[in-house]
Amino acid sequence: MKGELIFGVNPVKESLQGTRAAFNLYVQINATDHRVEKIIRLAEERGVSVHRREKIDLTKMCASTHHQGIALEVEPFRYADFDDLMVTVSQSSTNGFLLVLDAIQDPHNLGALIRSAACAGVDGAIIPKDRACGITAAAEKTSAGAVETVPIAMVTNIAQTLEILKKLGYWIYGLDGAARQSVYGTDFSGNVVLVIGGEGEGIRPLVRKQCDVVISIPQFGGVSSLNASVAGGIALFEVARKIR
Repeated sequence: MKGELIFGVNPVKESLQGTRAAFNLYVQINATDHRVEKIIRLAEERGVSVHRREKIDLTKMCASTHHQGIALEVEPFRYADFDDLMVTVSQSSTNGFLLVLDAIQDPHNLGALIRSAACAGVDGAIIPKDRACGITAAAEKTSAGAVETVPIAMVTNIAQTLEILKKLGYWIYGLDGAARQSVYGTDFSGNVVLVIGGEGEGIRPLVRKQCDVVISIPQFGGVSSLNASVAGGIALFEVARKIR
C-alpha cells in the first residue's frame, strides 16, 4: 500500500473532493447506496482505480466495522505549515479564530473537535507533535471529513506557539472546568485562540501560564466534568457567536 487508508462515506467523499493524492478506492460488493455511487463517479473522474471487495475484507483492511462499505487509499495526511497558516489568516478580512488542542489522546475526541471547529468557522487548528493523537483514520472518520476542510498545523511546543500567537495580537482563552469565569460571561473580541486540554489532565501547567483568560462551562448537576469534545464544541460555538 502506497499510503494510508481512510474509510466512511463522508471522509472518503471529502478526500476525493480535496487535494490529497488518492490511489485506490475499495467498495463493498453489494453496496448500492446513492452516496457510494456518487463517490465512485468522483474517483473515476480523478482516475482513481475502483475495486470491489467483500464486507469482511473491508473490515479487515480498515480494522473496523464502521467503514460503511467504502475505503480510500490516500497519501499520508498533510499538516499545514504554522507560518503559512498565520500568513493566510492575517490576510482574511475577519478576526482570526484558532483552536489549540493540548495533548488530546483519543482520536475520536480529536475528530469530533475538528468537526465542531469546522462548523464554528475556525481558521485553523494546532496540535502538538508529541504525547498527543495525530490525524488517524479513526480521527478522520469521526470528523466526517472535516479534517480536509480545516488547516491543521502540528507544532513541537504548544506553550511556545501560544507565546508567538500573543505577539501576533491574539488573546488566549483556556478552557478549564475549575475556572471561575464563565464562557458565557466572557467578552470574546479581536483575534481569539481557544485552548482545550487533554482528557483527564486538562491544560498542562506551562500551557495554562500562556493563557490570558481561563474560562469554564457552568454545570448544573450530573457528573463532575464534560467530555473534552463536548466541552470544546460548546465553547467553540460561544466564541463564534460573539466574534463572527
